[in-house]
Amino acid sequence: MFAVGSGKGGVGKSTIAASIALGLKARGAKVGLLDADVYGPSIPHLLGMRGRPATYEDAGQPRIAPMEKDGLKLMSMGFLIEDGRAAIWRGPMLHGVMQQFLRNVSWGDLDYLVVDLPPTTGDVPLSLSQLFPLTGAVIVCTPQDVALIDAVRAINMFRQLRVPILGLVENMSHFECPQCGKRTDIFGHGGARAAAEREGIPFLGEVPLNLQTRINGDLGKLAENFADGSLVRPHLVNVTDMLVHQIESQAQPAMPSLKLE
Repeated sequence: MFAVGSGKGGVGKSTIAASIALGLKARGAKVGLLDADVYGPSIPHLLGMRGRPATYEDAGQPRIAPMEKDGLKLMSMGFLIEDGRAAIWRGPMLHGVMQQFLRNVSWGDLDYLVVDLPPTTGDVPLSLSQLFPLTGAVIVCTPQDVALIDAVRAINMFRQLRVPILGLVENMSHFECPQCGKRTDIFGHGGARAAAEREGIPFLGEVPLNLQTRINGDLGKLAENFADGSLVRPHLVNVTDMLVHQIESQAQPAMPSLKLE
């Protein structure tokens, strides 16, 4: 189980988290995706999922069956509240929700559970680190200085929680014109790589600003970013491959599949 976080909003963290989950599934892994951004759950929209998960009892204990999208297991507060309704909760309530999502959801045997965190250094990461040992954390940021400052704060938060940093992803790294191929560094370039070097953590790669990525996310068809011919596909595959390498380098030999139920 690893978390995908950021120090601030608006950097495409949920898009990257969902893309990593899709990339791992494309490699043949059994993957779950937990949307822990209870204040702004966007995973259901990005993946085109609606409805409510089924509930049942097992040996007298309440259980929740995760939603599924093409074999990817999903859980999000977005499945449990009405569209547009705000979740106005304090820390203890968030801790309880995280506990239910991890202990009461029938995830089954997983190779990876990807946790999309809210854009904060607050209660949810703390709850997760207390409930289950995280394999590590992936930090998402954009190239400009203001985003990098907050990314470093997120890195330091995970270090204080004794969660290994699996790497840094630079999202919206540049724009490449699909007609002429000209590259434009709208938000600057190379800031995340330089920050990763300064902090002594792996740089997992850069993902360009891409119009089709935005369209696919709005239509709930994020998986189409991995289709043949997609301009962003090589970048997402590279980030996934680099991440798997980092996880395997930190894992014990013959690590068993994750089982949360």
